[in-house]
Amino acid sequence: MAFRLLQQLAMNRLATVVALIVGVAALYLARAVLVPIALAALLTFMVYPIVDGLTRLGLRRAISVGVVVTALFLALGGVFWILTMEFAALSTQIPVYRDNLIAKIGEVKRLGSGGALEKMQTAVTDVARALEKEAAPRAPDAAAPVIVRSEPTGRWQLPAYVEYMGAAGAVIVLVIFMLIEREDLRNRVIRLGGYGRLITTTRVLDEAAHRISRYLLMQTIINTSFGIGITGGLMLLGVPYALLWGFLAAVLRFIPYVGVWLAALIPIVFTLAAFPRWYQPLLVAGIFVVLEVAASFALEPLLYGQSAGVSQVALLCSVAFWAWLWGPIGLVLATPLTVCLVVLAKHVPGLEFIGILMSDEPPIAPAAAYYQRLLAKDRAEAERIVTVHAAEHSLATVFDGVILPALRHARRDRAQDTLSEDAERSVWRDTREIVDALGARQRAAAEAADASPEAKSPPRNVRVVGIPVRDEADRLGLAMLEHLIDPARWTIEIASPHLLRSEIFTLIEEKRPVAVCLGTLPSGSRGRTRYLCKRLRARFPDLRILVGSWGQRDNVALARRQLEGAGADLVSTSLLESRQHLQEVYGLEPPTLRSPVEIEAGASAPATA
Repeated sequence: MAFRLLQQLAMNRLATVVALIVGVAALYLARAVLVPIALAALLTFMVYPIVDGLTRLGLRRAISVGVVVTALFLALGGVFWILTMEFAALSTQIPVYRDNLIAKIGEVKRLGSGGALEKMQTAVTDVARALEKEAAPRAPDAAAPVIVRSEPTGRWQLPAYVEYMGAAGAVIVLVIFMLIEREDLRNRVIRLGGYGRLITTTRVLDEAAHRISRYLLMQTIINTSFGIGITGGLMLLGVPYALLWGFLAAVLRFIPYVGVWLAALIPIVFTLAAFPRWYQPLLVAGIFVVLEVAASFALEPLLYGQSAGVSQVALLCSVAFWAWLWGPIGLVLATPLTVCLVVLAKHVPGLEFIGILMSDEPPIAPAAAYYQRLLAKDRAEAERIVTVHAAEHSLATVFDGVILPALRHARRDRAQDTLSEDAERSVWRDTREIVDALGARQRAAAEAADASPEAKSPPRNVRVVGIPVRDEADRLGLAMLEHLIDPARWTIEIASPHLLRSEIFTLIEEKRPVAVCLGTLPSGSRGRTRYLCKRLRARFPDLRILVGSWGQRDNVALARRQLEGAGADLVSTSLLESRQHLQEVYGLEPPTLRSPVEIEAGASAPATA
């Protein structure tokens, strides 16, 4: 049976790999058809919010589409015409710039003569000559044939131009019909997905359309602003063909993370060739740095409501993949296609691994990451995880959401014998140090900000005894609760988890607390918790008993009834709730602790009317 399961799993994995290979091959072989469709879909997602806005203003859908598409392609055509003129003018000046660049290279050589640069160049030249001598044939039998090739003329390039013009026309027609028939296309995709998956298909379409449309529109606005800024800055510096460099900057910035610096390299090299001095390239580089910082830290946080949903490493890998598959067009289409893939993986069973690898969501929960770092004995990284979480959440949320789940994981693994006793003690020790550090940091911040108004006139201190039900993990829970309360108002006496029942009774009689708090992590401790509640209630009938069953998720109502039936007054499932319960008992006088003889005498005395 196990062999059949393994065989089936292997066949499923093999089928997945084969399907991926076939899919990539189909994308490559059908790129002549798929690229225009993908470009049309990209432009449709980008301009649809504008079409939808015009339609809401009262224009008919066809008129709105006509206005937007006409304006879009007129703008693109105008830009293309201006850039063609810029390229033509640039081509006539290339010999002049080439001489200037050669002169600069000569200056660099003169500066490096006699130094490390010249020595390195000499060494490389010697090695290259030696390799050429070894690779050269000793006695060639015959002279190499001379192959005469004719360069293609414009007449032979006509089919390529026709192909490009046909693809552009197909993109224009597809954009128009995709905008007009958008609802019909959406309904067909929903029907293709089937009525049984109507909810999933709707979520995929809505999320993908929202993310891609917003990303493309905002990115276009940001990149256009960036290109205009580059153009203006280069014009102020007197750099020729500033419009060309600004357009390249705006287009290349669609390539995540590296596109803007590729765009900066082109005008920097050009200014090196066009100007006799060296400070102009530095000024050009400064313009790119300033505008990129402004775009990344001002415009993008302002305009983006959310990210594209793809991790940075995955996005760079996606850019490389689509550029290899579809060339320069793949660079522009990489982000939208990756967003669609991540959204699809989120909602389609069997594709979860794609979402895990490519999504920008945390791959594991903070509690699991914290526990994993403790298992790896990396206390510094574990402390960094909870510190980062504490910067965005309250200390109670950090304790309840990160540290307590990690302690429950450790107890579960110890019960399953997958975690050694020494490793569990190491987790406890590191957690205790981290908890104390967090608590000390919060107390210092509260004292610095004078956050406690009662500090000027301290109220009466309330004493509570904390009893760990099972082990050191329960004791750590009580220690976290101690850090969450005001030390000027409360004193929690935390007992050892190894005390006997008689020793617990003696401690309560000595301390005379207002309440007793039983702390436990719900993992095999419910029976012992009920037992302690019964014994404490029988021994101290007037004592307020609080139970902190921290992290209880299953059968919460049943657990409350059982513990309250055993004698507990209040049962909490989080440290925050335990703190609230303590606030409810604030102000109560210490109970009258009667001896066992008095309790038995009171129970046997006849009731009075």
